[in-house]
Amino acid sequence: MPRRKQFRKVSEEPVISVFKPAGIPAKELDEVFITVDEFEAVRLADFEGMNQREASDVMHVSQPTFNRILTSARRKIAEAIVRGIVLRIEGGEYVLPCDIRVFECEKCGNTIEAPLGQPRPRICQECGSDTLYRKKMLKEAKE
Repeated sequence: MPRRKQFRKVSEEPVISVFKPAGIPAKELDEVFITVDEFEAVRLADFEGMNQREASDVMHVSQPTFNRILTSARRKIAEAIVRGIVLRIEGGEYVLPCDIRVFECEKCGNTIEAPLGQPRPRICQECGSDTLYRKKMLKEAKE
C-alpha cells in the first residue's frame, strides 16, 4: 500500500497571490500556477536564504522532496517572467501552524505534530509507548 501523502507545513498564506506584467489586462494573458507550498519553498530558500536541509525541516518534508518542490516553483516563476504571463499562487496540499495538533508521550516526553485531518498518532516514535495525550495546537505553543 502506498504511503499517505504528508501535508507540507507553510508558515502563512501569501498576502498577494497574483503577479502580472504591467499595462496588459490579465484576461488577455495566459497564466501559470504555483501552489502555496511551492511559494513557501521559494520563500525559505531564496528569500530567507536557508539551505535545503534547513528548509525541508521547516516544511516537514524530506530534502529530496523539498528539492522537487523548489525546482518546480522556480521553473514556473521563470516561465512567467520569460513569457510575460500571469503568475498565480493557489492550492496545494499544505497545513498552516494553527492546523497542527501537538501530542506528548507521558513516558518519554517526546512531542509529535499531527495536522488536522490526519489520524491521531497512536504510538510514540521514540519509545513505542501508547501513552500519548493532546498537548495543544501549534499556534498556541508560539504565543
